[in-house]
Amino acid sequence: MNKKILSILLLCITLFIISCNDETEEEYNSIPTSPIKVDLTQVPYPKLSDYHFFEGEIKNQIPTLNVLPYAPASVLFTDYAHKKRFVWMPIGVKATYNGDSKVLELPVGSALIKTFYYDKIQPNNTTRNIETRIMIRKQTGWIFADYVWNDAQTEAYLDLNGSFVNISWKDENNLIKTTDYRIPSEVQCITCHKNTENVNGSIQTIHIPIGIKPQNLNHNYNYGSFTQNQLTKWIEQGYLENNFALPTENNTTIDYNDTSKSLEKRVRSYLDINCAHCHQNGKHCDYRPMRFAFNETGAANGLTNLGVCVDTQDMQNFAPALGKIITPGNINRSMLYYRLNTTNEAYRMPLHGRTVVHEEAISLIGQWINSLQPCQ
Repeated sequence: MNKKILSILLLCITLFIISCNDETEEEYNSIPTSPIKVDLTQVPYPKLSDYHFFEGEIKNQIPTLNVLPYAPASVLFTDYAHKKRFVWMPIGVKATYNGDSKVLELPVGSALIKTFYYDKIQPNNTTRNIETRIMIRKQTGWIFADYVWNDAQTEAYLDLNGSFVNISWKDENNLIKTTDYRIPSEVQCITCHKNTENVNGSIQTIHIPIGIKPQNLNHNYNYGSFTQNQLTKWIEQGYLENNFALPTENNTTIDYNDTSKSLEKRVRSYLDINCAHCHQNGKHCDYRPMRFAFNETGAANGLTNLGVCVDTQDMQNFAPALGKIITPGNINRSMLYYRLNTTNEAYRMPLHGRTVVHEEAISLIGQWINSLQPCQ
């Protein structure tokens, strides 16, 4: 009898142990793990897929675990290309806040990913990825990696030499547009992303991101199943320190396409994202008088920083009528308008990123110039 009881007890104990092991294994297996591989001694990798930033077919750009999509309020114009942007950081580190108008300080090992693509590519109305740009934060600073997509849309390959791709697509008004889309070289990337700093009396040039400023991210983003303020989401994700107040409305950029907003703020937001990366102190065009950063165009000297009633410094072979950067009420006497409205590579602005005229921006800037009061 005792042997029978003992046998039953042993059986129960065995079943209990097996059950616990199964539960433990099930619980362990249920913990998701990220497949992402960013070895700072090996990057940039030769192929986009080597990073494992996306799951499924890579062309669909479905972010894998902990790859977070984001978008600035206003976007950089690049020949009407659409963009998908993502950020990834290693576990246990966070970005830090340096000011509403300053780029967030991302930790070593972080990656910023941006894919440029077109919808309704002719003749079959297909979607085509053109390039995926990645910035990776190493211990020594940010590096660039640009991946050019193959025709089959199955892979993108590292290429920092720059190239052109002829694109024909149908726009939102069902009009056919064509461009020789320019994929930048590494040198061209540096032009827009460089920043000169005085470090202990020594002038140093570093590379920095452009769009990831609190002023640009302080708006809601549709994450699919929910919508949330992006800065709040970054904090919840563990990607950003929670030690600052969200930017005020006055310190937050807007979508320059939003006609419900003031004309001035739309223009300031456009020039900030499209021009300020060169027209700021320490940037590529800081020898010019314009200061297009959003935080420099809203105060008492804001119009001056925007170039209103400011003399053109270098007339080159321009017509005398273009002697002011902005002549209130007259687009034909405004150098800024002329440079935004030309495709001549010797004169057009911005320097890089476009080969066609941004028609909607020209309309916006024209309305603003015509609304300004005459120079005193």
